[in-house]
Amino acid sequence: MLRTKIAGIGIYLPEKVVTNHDLSKVMDTSDEWIQERTGIKERRFGKKHHESTSTMGAAAAKSAIENAGIEPSDIDFVIFATLSPDYFFPGCGVLLQRQLKLKEIGALDVRNQCSGFLYGLSIADQFVRTGMYKNVLLVGAEFHSAGLDFTTNGRNVSVIFGDGAGAMVLQPSTDQDSMILSTHLHSNGAQAESLSYINPGCHGGVHQGVERFGYPDQEFGGAFLTEKMFKDGDYYPFMDGQAVFKTAVVKFPEVIMEALTANGYQVSDLNMLIPHQANLRISQFIQKKLGLRDDQVYNNIMRYGNTTAASIPIALYEAVQENKVKKSDLVCLAAFGSGFTWASALLKW
Repeated sequence: MLRTKIAGIGIYLPEKVVTNHDLSKVMDTSDEWIQERTGIKERRFGKKHHESTSTMGAAAAKSAIENAGIEPSDIDFVIFATLSPDYFFPGCGVLLQRQLKLKEIGALDVRNQCSGFLYGLSIADQFVRTGMYKNVLLVGAEFHSAGLDFTTNGRNVSVIFGDGAGAMVLQPSTDQDSMILSTHLHSNGAQAESLSYINPGCHGGVHQGVERFGYPDQEFGGAFLTEKMFKDGDYYPFMDGQAVFKTAVVKFPEVIMEALTANGYQVSDLNMLIPHQANLRISQFIQKKLGLRDDQVYNNIMRYGNTTAASIPIALYEAVQENKVKKSDLVCLAAFGSGFTWASALLKW
């Protein structure tokens, strides 16, 4: 039976390193405060006006294509996952197609935030397994630093996120020891506003999440930015950290076990778990709950912060480079984020 394999993987990380001490110079925070709550020591920031989400994604894609031993002209479909696109529209997929000078192939944008890469992986898997495409380019990239509030008001969010990109080339496989076994996708919008970036938007103040902010009348269905939004600084991301943490530590283990059970495996069979790098404390909680050893979980949030849609491919790439993931290893990828959405993928590397 035709299955999907990861034929190539690549990453891109901006040169600029921003430490917790650097952030403490512009907001009321400290290295100790950030590390205690998140485990993060430093992160990378892209160069404004010179780099963007799509250029970082393109750099990671070039690396993945080279790693797969193919040419850009061989790519027959693009999937681009991000929450920080270059433009409100069009999406980054077509910008990547232009930058890499790809053929006039399809380009799909995925907006599932932290879970976006795994949603994209699931889509790519279906396309490859049905024989529709032979070389799917999947990219996850983020330029968070361009849209964060670097004041004390925004510190609960801004200290967490970093910039970067990761990419994979997915191809058909008949090798039973190197393939994607299954993917599992979930969502629940009951707490959608608990982790959100509501403005700019065209909501018109018509749903309960917007009512919380008390916007003035928007008679014609929603101005993208209003004077009140600027005054209140209400055009930055919002996060209810406790709500996110409480749900994440439940859904992460559930979706990991779902993947293992669906394929007849137990936790003890797992060679490596690579969680989306949301928060080191969340990863440690999951590890303890599942009874995993230190060598069964890979974390790099300490160096890069949370790069949302890019975090899983960056972490997987590094784990492979460090020989912590080897040929035929059983690997589980898992993510939880805004929406709420959560997902997992089980594969043999």
